[in-house]
Amino acid sequence: MEKNKSEIIIMKLSEIKYNPDNPRLIKDDKFKKLVASIKEFPEMLKIRPVVINKGNMILGGNMRLKACQEAGLKEIPVIKADNLTPEQEKEFIIKDNISFGEWNFDILTNEWEEESLNEWGMDLPIYNNEKEQEFKNENKYFINIECDNERHAQKLYERFIKENLNVKIIT
Repeated sequence: MEKNKSEIIIMKLSEIKYNPDNPRLIKDDKFKKLVASIKEFPEMLKIRPVVINKGNMILGGNMRLKACQEAGLKEIPVIKADNLTPEQEKEFIIKDNISFGEWNFDILTNEWEEESLNEWGMDLPIYNNEKEQEFKNENKYFINIECDNERHAQKLYERFIKENLNVKIIT
């Protein structure tokens, strides 16, 4: 078995290049929550560093880099994945941004505080009438769309985001 030689190194933000082909975005309120989480818990960056290629271009962590800049950081931990082929780099970019699995909301609501989960960027489904009434009073309207597959859901999500709608995918 080949040993992974990847080590965490500290790099200046100015030396790291954004990847213009990264298809994943975090916007508005979620981005603000990401910035806040980096300010409140910067140690998390050491545990889950940004991944760059041999040219210092980001393979995983474009939005984290942007949030680190917004948070005022000057340097961050990175892992340099300099042994990947261009095809593997493209595959990594997509696989790093795919959310596999589903949340067990029973465990989440019983083991964690809802306020903390919301602060950390978790979108919790609304189950009680009190919350629904709160939203109705704000003149907001909701629509629930079921899709046969993840690809179709992603296309609809992207379409609605382009129309500046507040959208979330729930599986």
